[in-house]
Amino acid sequence: MILVIAINRLPFGAWLAAFVAVLTLIHELGHAFAARATGAKAEIALDLFYGYAAFVPTRPLKGWERAGISFAGPAAQLAVSLGALVAMGVNPLQRDSFMRSDMTMALWWAGPVIALLNLVPVLPFDGGHIVLVGLERVFGSRAKRIMVILSIALTAAGVVVCVFSDRYRSLAVFAALPLLTQLQMVGERRRPAQTSQPSIGIAQMAAGEQRAWASDDTSAFAPGQQPSPWFIAHRHLRAGQPDLAGDVLVAALTSQRDPAWWPPDAASERDLEALVALLPRPFPTGNAYAEYVLSGILLRLGEYTDAAHYAAAAYARRPAPSLAVNVSRAAVALGDRPTALAWLRTAAATSANSASLRTAFDQSREFDGVRNDPEFAQLLR
Repeated sequence: MILVIAINRLPFGAWLAAFVAVLTLIHELGHAFAARATGAKAEIALDLFYGYAAFVPTRPLKGWERAGISFAGPAAQLAVSLGALVAMGVNPLQRDSFMRSDMTMALWWAGPVIALLNLVPVLPFDGGHIVLVGLERVFGSRAKRIMVILSIALTAAGVVVCVFSDRYRSLAVFAALPLLTQLQMVGERRRPAQTSQPSIGIAQMAAGEQRAWASDDTSAFAPGQQPSPWFIAHRHLRAGQPDLAGDVLVAALTSQRDPAWWPPDAASERDLEALVALLPRPFPTGNAYAEYVLSGILLRLGEYTDAAHYAAAAYARRPAPSLAVNVSRAAVALGDRPTALAWLRTAAATSANSASLRTAFDQSREFDGVRNDPEFAQLLR
């Protein structure tokens, strides 16, 4: 607000700062209340130059619901600002009317103009997210990449138009701001996963990841170890960059390289819920270790059906005892004892380390109700 006042003449700058602050709050509340209407848990954040609404769905959202949440922000901003202008006797479509005073002109810019700019069909604007929902119905998992490319092309064209236009040249810098975020999206999707370093101690890796989540301090990582993509995505999400956060997770789940990071065991369930909500459905695949970690996170969040199907499909692509154990955990939680036994037998038959298998069983809370079951006990022996 201070910057808005500083770069504009008074009193127009003061009115503009006030209206931008109030209408940004209303805009984000529009997103949040629309998300809550679907049953999601929602909250908003106001930060330097932007606001951000975060929500964690309590069920899979339909495409029209996601589009509606994106539209609700600019719609609320537009409705309130137009209502205020009309109440003051201002015609928002007539230049002489809304330009008659600094207050009405500031409200016109902070309300209808910014709201409509948010509906421009490029990422990271709300209009881009609405179009993305439509593209997903046609192109599936490729939609995000296509939308990013379209956004870069449209934004770059807008910058060129501003640069070569005497009337809009001063807007070129503002038109270029979305381009920076779009290029970041491309960079995150192309960033390769880290290669594994077998010499890194397990305890040291776990301690480094735990310290990062507890204090945001990454200095305790072992040489060659990297923060988990879940921690990196958490940082992006906390900074109001959900698109980048989602791209980090998708890149990790689809990478063909061996990772050198520890699972986000120290993350809170609330943080993990917010991150899982960023992933496209069906969940991305391609990296066995990252798939195992995601199936474990789904188990921790109580999403047992998704965890069972995801871990079973991952096992079909690359059989691993740890994935079989996770399917068994999900089956036990869902009350399917025969399936749980079958998958635990599969884990035992394919595991070269019976001690690690027993540890996995002992540390999994889902098995608490069957620890004294004769068939499970026999299998463990």
